[in-house]
Formats: sequence, structure tokens, C-alpha cells
Amino acid sequence: MEHYDVKFKKKFGQNFLKRRAVVERIVSTCPLTKDDLVIEVGPGGAILTQELAKKAGAVLAYEIDTDLKDELSTKLADFSNVSVLFQDFLESNIKEDISNFSFSNLYFISNVPYYITTPIIMKIIDSNLNFKKICMMVQKEVGVRFSARPGSRDYSSISVFLAYFYDIKKEFLVSRKEFVPEPNVDSVVISFTKKNKLLELKNKELFFKLVRDSFQFKRKNIRNNLKKYNLDVIASVLSDFDFDLSVRAEQLSVEIFVALANALA
Repeated sequence: MEHYDVKFKKKFGQNFLKRRAVVERIVSTCPLTKDDLVIEVGPGGAILTQELAKKAGAVLAYEIDTDLKDELSTKLADFSNVSVLFQDFLESNIKEDISNFSFSNLYFISNVPYYITTPIIMKIIDSNLNFKKICMMVQKEVGVRFSARPGSRDYSSISVFLAYFYDIKKEFLVSRKEFVPEPNVDSVVISFTKKNKLLELKNKELFFKLVRDSFQFKRKNIRNNLKKYNLDVIASVLSDFDFDLSVRAEQLSVEIFVALANALA
């Protein structure tokens, strides 16, 4: 079991993994080589960072808690290929931060702080960087929502966004007992592989806004959630897919949302 000489901070969602076997399994989900750069958010006690450094050419880790400087310095003393930026990942300029690294492939592998999981994945999407693969441990319920399909109660706007960009896979479950301190929920490791060919979008910003608005009120139908849009155009597109304005957003696939956005563009 890994030992950490730190004071855990609930405000940063700090729950550190205890067993190296779990970490090794996370890293094995990506075919890392010495030509690759890995971005990690929240290295914490560095158990995952160490394993990433053994496989990858370089690791760039973001840590918001400056009180972990001594712990990370000690745990990473033998790894010259790890750079730790003590700053908020959500406020960072990723493109600028990686500009000094030389690499063939870019990966994101992290046991992310659960309270900012969705903002992290949205920042990754907005960065427009070509991540070969994203692998993260998230709260089990969040993982279900990320990978939800149309028609399920967990299907949401984030499900649509992710399905547009990535092929999503639930890798394996991780018990809450694998962490210190023990959280109140179990976790899942989930991976995202960028699709080889994306559906053509005339206006990406409109697509994002349309999807968010469609899910604004889960119990309302498309007619009510999108009443500020051209409903005649929306009705025409929906009819092509055998739906009408009474349908709810959770019934619509990413292909339908793309068709709606393109028709409204």
C-alpha cells in the first residue's frame, strides 16, 4: 500500500490511490512509448505520475495544491521527465504549456478531481488539441453519463458532445476502497479515442448551444426547449428521422443534433 505524508483537502477533491496494481492497469489502457507526452491533472501523491513516467517520454502534470510541492518533489526525485505546473488546469493555456515539448503522440491520463470532471473534459474538447487517447478515472455515475446512449435516462448534453468527438469505452470499475481517504462513491476508468472522421458541422458554436438548450429542461420537449429557434426548420429535420416537436432531447442521437444545427446555420 502506498503511504502519503500529506493532509488531504476536501475542497480539492483529494482521494489518492493506494495500490500500484490499479495504477498499472490504468496506464495499460494506452500504448505509451518514449515518443509520447502525457498530460495529467491532479498528480496528488504521484503514484500514477510515476507509472506514466516509466512508460512515456514526458509527463506534464498540473497540481493546484501548492502544499503538495514537497511530497511531489520527493516522490518524483528519480524522474527527470516529469514537469509539474502548480496551477489550475482550467485556467491554463495547454497549447502554450506543451509548446516546449517534442513528442509524436499526446495523451491525457488522469485520476481527475471529481468535482471538476465535466469542466476538464470540456476544456480538453475546446483546446482542439489532437489527443491520441484520453483515459480518466471518474465517479461511476459520471462515467455512465459520459457513455450514455440515446433513450437512456443518463443521456445528456455532455453525452452528445463526447459522442460527436470520441469513441467511448468503459475500461474497468474501481472500488471506493482503493482510495485514501475513502470516498462515498465507486469509480470507473473510461477512455475516449478521437473518431477518425467527424460529422461535418457548418457552425460548431451553434451545435454546442443547440445541444445545451435542447437539454435545458429535461422534462420538456424540443418544442418548449427550442422555442427561440426556427421551429419550422427543426420540425422539418425531425420529420426526416421520424420524430416531431414533441420528442425530448434524450431521444435524439448525435447525428440528428448535427442535422438540426446544420439546417439552422
